[in-house]
Amino acid sequence: MTAYSILDLAPVPEGSDVGQALRNTVELATHAETAGFTRYWLAEHHNMPGIASAATSVVIGAVAAATKSIRIGAGGVMLPNHAPLVIAEQFGTLSALYPGRIDLGLGRAPGTDHATARALRRTLQGDVDSFPQDVMELMHWFEPAQAGQRIAAYPGEGQDVKIWILGSSTYGAQLAAHLGLPYAFASHFAPGEMMRAADIYRKTFRPSAHLEKPYLMLGYNAFVADTDAEARDLFTSVQQAFVNLRLNKPGKLPPPQPGYYEQLDGTSKAVVDSALSCAAVGSVETVRQTIAGFVERTGADELMITSQIWDPAARIRSVEKLAQAVGLTA
Repeated sequence: MTAYSILDLAPVPEGSDVGQALRNTVELATHAETAGFTRYWLAEHHNMPGIASAATSVVIGAVAAATKSIRIGAGGVMLPNHAPLVIAEQFGTLSALYPGRIDLGLGRAPGTDHATARALRRTLQGDVDSFPQDVMELMHWFEPAQAGQRIAAYPGEGQDVKIWILGSSTYGAQLAAHLGLPYAFASHFAPGEMMRAADIYRKTFRPSAHLEKPYLMLGYNAFVADTDAEARDLFTSVQQAFVNLRLNKPGKLPPPQPGYYEQLDGTSKAVVDSALSCAAVGSVETVRQTIAGFVERTGADELMITSQIWDPAARIRSVEKLAQAVGLTA
């Protein structure tokens, strides 16, 4: 049976600010928990005025404090930006405070541009080429400390933090399979290699102490409203955001613009169609059928669903209707 979870980038809508965006995130998480979603993840991005979750572990702590049972995690932490020991300490702290609830998804990309990546690290010694070694080092810090061990993660060692590998290509699929870890593919914005990566992950998976058989999560967009037309209007905010990003004009999340897609030129339509092809947009019944078809086609064990909606109240309603569409609530 497929599980359903929520990915939140803590969007900052036009006309709002970071503080309100983070309060919106905490509120949405409480609704997601009530609706029965499996987990609630936050994503690390930097130098993007429309995303408030850059300090991912801090936001996770706020969400975990406001909820009781839903799993909370990072989807993900961009490991090249950080020393593995620092991440072990941060997520070890979260696990100590909220035992049995913390996930740590690890990404290979910096989640930003080159100049910002350098500003984050001050040097470029940590990079994508060392990602497998960094992952294994991080996993080591969560193991119980041994007698005579000179360096240990306090907190961190011995903590039950569930590690995932994230990716948008076959690279992450191969690494997750080799290490015997669950794998999350970023099909919500980069679906091109989704089926190929899924196939490689499943065929080459090696059972481990962490996981007996492959577990595949796929990113997905969902915009649910009373009518198909209303949902299509909500969807125009993220369409605008992707076109603006490709034009190197990142900004806050724009309000809906009815008819936006139809006004785009061919190149911009291709950008939107390529990036956002994994999406269900419509009424509860429309979304139910669309998601059911996607799950049947991909065999996903879990969908990690994101809804970049300008109006926070409409985003809450969308998530609640999504829960109806996938059978979590009546």
